[in-house]
Amino acid sequence: MIEDMRHIRAFLAVARIGNFTRAASELHVSQSALTVQIKQLEESLGVTLFDRGKRRVALTPAGSDVLVPLEKILVDTEAVLGRTRELTSLRRGIVTMAVLPSIAAQIVPRAIKKFIRLYPGVQVRIRDVVAEKIVEAIKKEEVDFGVGSRLLPDVELKTISLQVGRLCAFLPKKHPLTKQNTIALSELAAHPLIVTGKDSGVREILEDALRRAKRPLKIAFEVNYMSTAIGLVKAGLGIAILPEVVTDMDKSAETRCIAIGNPVLTRKIEIIQKKDKSLSPAAAQMVEILKMVTNNSA
Repeated sequence: MIEDMRHIRAFLAVARIGNFTRAASELHVSQSALTVQIKQLEESLGVTLFDRGKRRVALTPAGSDVLVPLEKILVDTEAVLGRTRELTSLRRGIVTMAVLPSIAAQIVPRAIKKFIRLYPGVQVRIRDVVAEKIVEAIKKEEVDFGVGSRLLPDVELKTISLQVGRLCAFLPKKHPLTKQNTIALSELAAHPLIVTGKDSGVREILEDALRRAKRPLKIAFEVNYMSTAIGLVKAGLGIAILPEVVTDMDKSAETRCIAIGNPVLTRKIEIIQKKDKSLSPAAAQMVEILKMVTNNSA
């Protein structure tokens, strides 16, 4: 394409100036090189573009016919190349990601702050949704990538490990179990629990662990948002099972976060992409910044 554009620029310069020598000087090429470019273009089009006189070069009828179309091709192509250069240099573009709410409130804001400082011309859009909705949005190509936990293996997706975090029990401050430094899963199973919805990664991890331990899940409340779960804990209405990062959002003295042991429950946070879809330059750079921010906060 670039080579073809050189031929078109050569033609347009000669057509405008009417002289090979001056046109070559303007284009910063030798006259012989310019002559070759015009000849190659004529051969490609199958027509003679110029009548060459001793003092002036004039367009042939065929040259006049192709003048405007070739001008439009050059203008349109340069516009496309300009936009492409802006995208690859991250001077413009859009990054859209689907993110777990707990991650959207923690790692992602720090990454976005760094990203927009480096690339102010690129827009960043966030969809904070549960794990199941993240996968759905990725498959429908509604977002560039997701940041979350896969509930199940999926051949349509590829992942990059970002973070492994513990799940903890959040209790009202006066609950008897707050005297312990860790709580066994068997102890938690004896109490009705505040849990997130079935389409959340945390719920899936908890249910899987209880199935392995052959313990039933007793539900006190089922909620969509972790902030709601914490509110119920503050009101003394039960024990919530949530990621440890929630402690960064809840600085209240009304709750206590205690690690779950025997077994330790962890949640793997990943960058999730559609396997057959490449990231844009802007999205790829956002992924790199997310990885860097996560490593620095580890």
